[in-house]
Amino acid sequence: MKRQLIAAVGVAAMVVGLAACSSDGKKDDSGSSSSSAADKYKGKTLKVWTMSGSAPKGWTDSVKSEFETTYPGSKVDFQTQEWTDIGPKITAALSEGSVDVLELGNTQTSGYAASGGLLDITKDKSALGGDAWAANQNEAAMLDGKQYAAPWWVSNRVVAYNKDLWAKAGLTAAPKTLDEFYADLDTLKKTQGVTDPIYLPGQEWYTYFGFLVGEGGKIAKQEGGKWVGGLESPEAQRAFETYKKLQSYSVTGPKDKDEATPQQKDVFAKGDIGTMIALGWELPDEKAMAKDKIGFFPIPGKTADKPSGVFIGGSNLAIASQSKNTDMAKDFLKVALNDKNEGLVAAAGDIPNKPALNSQITGEFATAAQVATAVGGTTPITPNWASVENVPNPIKDFLTAVLQGADYQSTAKKYDDEIAKRLNQKN
Repeated sequence: MKRQLIAAVGVAAMVVGLAACSSDGKKDDSGSSSSSAADKYKGKTLKVWTMSGSAPKGWTDSVKSEFETTYPGSKVDFQTQEWTDIGPKITAALSEGSVDVLELGNTQTSGYAASGGLLDITKDKSALGGDAWAANQNEAAMLDGKQYAAPWWVSNRVVAYNKDLWAKAGLTAAPKTLDEFYADLDTLKKTQGVTDPIYLPGQEWYTYFGFLVGEGGKIAKQEGGKWVGGLESPEAQRAFETYKKLQSYSVTGPKDKDEATPQQKDVFAKGDIGTMIALGWELPDEKAMAKDKIGFFPIPGKTADKPSGVFIGGSNLAIASQSKNTDMAKDFLKVALNDKNEGLVAAAGDIPNKPALNSQITGEFATAAQVATAVGGTTPITPNWASVENVPNPIKDFLTAVLQGADYQSTAKKYDDEIAKRLNQKN
């Protein structure tokens, strides 16, 4: 799968110029009061952008057919975009009003909302089915208490394991707690043919972020109108201890690199790695490692009743504020996000926006990922978050420094100051 959960990190810088172009509340001029509801979009075309690999199989056809049947004479023009360098293209399209509805990564949305590029759909939330949306998914579709997009789908990381190595180690059941997981890793460590019980490089900050969420902490929060970093908190330190313990089982995982350097799927495909923590599209392709050789389970929690927290990433659907078809776009979202079409999202192996549809999820990976979604979280809702992920990423550097022996509290303060500096900068 080619999807990425986090799109280009320069969003905040790219969207600054949009504010002057924000909507003044104009509505469609689609027909007079005598027009029938079914004919009100006759002759109109709605331009919809989705990203490469995002729209589940059959979803696009179903949505297009349902909308065009419901509104005879209308047309939905789906256009597929690539994630690479998408930021400037979105900025231009929002400024020009050349797109009506578009997919945005959930960590991107606040940046475009702050710029004025997205339509405020707060009053339409209930009509779009929003009363049933998962609150922690919807959080990334809002800014300052207003709704600027609709959550579409999310996913998260799970433990992927090499079934052959686990069988060789005599492990027959997925661990339910972290202590059980550590015991399994100890067993794998003593098993012939296993190089790393787990492959976990030192800068895999998404996994650390999930542990922090699970501890009830935040990577950053607002105090007195200013952002402050959260690495010095007791919750962050407990999360780090869990991360450090797991990382200690990673014999070849570098402490100063992330999961993409080298690509962990290539490391895992060599066949001597017991487990890794990964997204669904971070798995080896079929030529490198047969799919039936890989199993999945949620990252275990401290107790058996709840898995560890996770970073939940995914996509939202938003309406361009400069669209000339805003009413049509809202009716499109009603169709695109209804239970039938969100059910197709679940059936394709993604986690839908409504927990009530989780029973329709298929696939071993998605089933494992869904378990932790309810205890997952996303990054702080601010357009400046993108700057935190810019190189050098302070969270990555913090993890490397402390894993290599630096004092926790003084190092945490250093990088909390950097996080705060970036989040509080004026654009």
